[in-house]
Amino acid sequence: MPEWLNILLRTTGLFMLTLLLVRLIGKRQTSRLTFFDLVTGIAIGVIAAAISLNLAVNLTNGLIALVVWTGFPALIYLLSIKYKAVRDIVQGKETVLINHGKVLEDKLLEARFTPEDLLSQLRKKNVFNFADVEFAVLEPTGEVSALLKKDKQPLTPKTAGLNVGQESVPQTVMLDGTIMDEPLTAMGLNRRWLHTELEKAGVAPENVFIGQVDSVGQLYLDLFDDTIQVPKPKAKELAFATLKKCQADCELYALGTKQPEAKKMYGKSSKILSEVIQELEPLLKR
Repeated sequence: MPEWLNILLRTTGLFMLTLLLVRLIGKRQTSRLTFFDLVTGIAIGVIAAAISLNLAVNLTNGLIALVVWTGFPALIYLLSIKYKAVRDIVQGKETVLINHGKVLEDKLLEARFTPEDLLSQLRKKNVFNFADVEFAVLEPTGEVSALLKKDKQPLTPKTAGLNVGQESVPQTVMLDGTIMDEPLTAMGLNRRWLHTELEKAGVAPENVFIGQVDSVGQLYLDLFDDTIQVPKPKAKELAFATLKKCQADCELYALGTKQPEAKKMYGKSSKILSEVIQELEPLLKR
């Protein structure tokens, strides 16, 4: 058998075997790889390359080494899930680098971190002043997690005392000019509604690159022709304005009528509409 054919067959078989063995280790995100994961990956790659190029003296010994370097890490990962002591040995522990705004120099030295390393990691978190940090922790993956001080944290609806409505995942109803019926049905809509919305926007279906519908039924479009300006959906704003107008009309009728029953009815309706507007405002004005 020619040498090139031997290498081709050996490499193909070894590739399939390595793929099967690596799947036993499990899935891990690249950003979460620890030093142990890196060493394991390098060892498996070197062994697989040596066997495929026939650099290993004995094929059986090479396969045994490959199985060991994939089987042991898989076993260690299973043990680390169950036992924290094993997890601390394999993955390492978190290290507090900043505590209550104070940089801990001894912890930096222990983690082999220079001040420049710390500042660089903070900048990746959009923190450019270490004095704004309340706590910073070095994760086993080598990333730094930072908690800003209370007065430096971004404003959120919760801290501002505002109620916001829940948001669901938008459904993609058009791609490359093609209407997708399943997402439309999931939203309780149909093609007739979609064509009506497209006519309102003055857009031809074949010119739509992406079309999505949000949780309140608003259609957002991106066109092939970027020179065309698509009007923004205003269903929420119109619904809120209509409710406010109805409430104002009820108050006006209650003040204008001289009949006690009608005054009472309009006043009650205005109160109900006011409560409805208060509940829907987080959803319609977000």
